Amino acid sequence: MPIFAKNTLMTDLNYLEYLENFLTENRKSKFLKVLGNRTNHFTVAIEDVFQMHNTSAVMRSCEVFGIQQLNVVEEKYGKKIDKEIAMGAQKWVDINRFDTISGCVSDLKSKGYRIIATTPHENDCLLEDFDISTPAALFFGTERNGLSEEVLKEADGFLKIPMVGFTESLNISVSAAIIIQNLMSRLRGSEIDWQLTEDEILEKRLDWARNSIKDIKRIEARYFGEN
Repeated sequence: MPIFAKNTLMTDLNYLEYLENFLTENRKSKFLKVLGNRTNHFTVAIEDVFQMHNTSAVMRSCEVFGIQQLNVVEEKYGKKIDKEIAMGAQKWVDINRFDTISGCVSDLKSKGYRIIATTPHENDCLLEDFDISTPAALFFGTERNGLSEEVLKEADGFLKIPMVGFTESLNISVSAAIIIQNLMSRLRGSEIDWQLTEDEILEKRLDWARNSIKDIKRIEARYFGEN
């Protein structure tokens, strides 16, 4: 099978139409409904999370609440996503993997994201006061030591969840779920242009169609062989 660039596939409407013929109408309608609530305005980054089920749980929160991009830094603990905990979320969320935190931060800044460290800090901001008007990358740290000094130095802002009990911290997956749900709810209720572009939606329709078809390699070989 010939290799095609991702951008070529993304804009190949004939190819998309061909693949969607293998999907039910309900499936195609579900894709459009879900994509209407997806965003790249916010993205999430997790740094060297030791317990893999936490990474998978954060991925699931991204999928459930509408964040399309999850960035995973695996500088210390290189492990595979726990598919059982993610419950299929890895099919619908884009996972960007990085070997170093510097590479992740540099990539996100180049895309116009503010680097937001989710940790108590002298210049921190409470969740309800966080400015959602500009794109932000929300960084979550390890269970053991929190975010690294490198992230804290590169951060453009600091965000924390207000707490009134004796416990001073929450599990990373719980913190991520609370923050993502809050910010996405506020974003959808705002007048900010937060939704995916037409090209991004077409790209995801193609990716999701491919992920939904079991015998995709044979079907692609037949399509490209005839075209």
